[in-house]
Amino acid sequence: MTTFFQFFVNGVMSGGVYSLIALGIVLIYKSSSIFNFAIGEMVMLGAFFMWTFFDMFGLPFTLSLILTILASGGLGFLMQKLAIQPLIGQPILSAILVTLGLSHILSGAAMLTWGGTTERLSATLPGKPLLIGDVIIPHDLLWCFVVAVFIFVVFGLFYKYSRIGLAMRAVAEDHEIAQARGINVRTTFAVIWFVAGVIASVGGILLGFRLGVTQFLSLIALKAFPAVLFGGIESIGGAFLGGIIVGLLESLTGGYIDPWIMEISPYIILLLVLVIRPEGLFGLERIERI
Repeated sequence: MTTFFQFFVNGVMSGGVYSLIALGIVLIYKSSSIFNFAIGEMVMLGAFFMWTFFDMFGLPFTLSLILTILASGGLGFLMQKLAIQPLIGQPILSAILVTLGLSHILSGAAMLTWGGTTERLSATLPGKPLLIGDVIIPHDLLWCFVVAVFIFVVFGLFYKYSRIGLAMRAVAEDHEIAQARGINVRTTFAVIWFVAGVIASVGGILLGFRLGVTQFLSLIALKAFPAVLFGGIESIGGAFLGGIIVGLLESLTGGYIDPWIMEISPYIILLLVLVIRPEGLFGLERIERI
């Protein structure tokens, strides 16, 4: 039983990072129906930005974190302005394919700039492993979960009560009605991509602490896609629950079946969800008349 609880806790904690990345995907999809395939590269670049500012340039940790957030948010803003905004009015598939192209461009730019080696953040997360009975909670996993919960709570309050958050909600419901109410839809799109970039960078930094700063972080971030589809592609709460469940099932399958199945278990979940309940747990089932 102790082994089960150990795998359970590890899965829930690691699922926090998947939840964060899933939140960035949901935000963009809710507002524009664009599935952002470049989210993995945005996560990876967030980790590389942090390593560059802190380890390469030797800046203080807090300043490095602020600069990383601004750089990652700025990257999201530029992606929307230069690549997505010119496609307004075009078929939605065009914008989706552009995000796929951007993922390759960003990956190539990262390889050109930092190379293919794995770097390590010299900073360490404060604290030490937490012991509950015979179950050990690694402090890096605990940080991942706590930061994920904190960001979801802060963003939930921001999304519900702030003026910008209300504008984001209005745009997510209907672009024309939001514009008729005096909301600048294009500016709101830019803000959403900026916020998505910030969220992706936080996920990248947390993964960088755990796994190192490497090109492979973009592949790990792809596990957020099953989390999004499991929870519901338009549900913010579903993104959190989906990430936790994906992390949990990944840990249990790796512990009880085989470690190599752990790597593919999120995509098995993806296939099952698409077959059984395509809209996810909290997604809206769309009925179209023919």
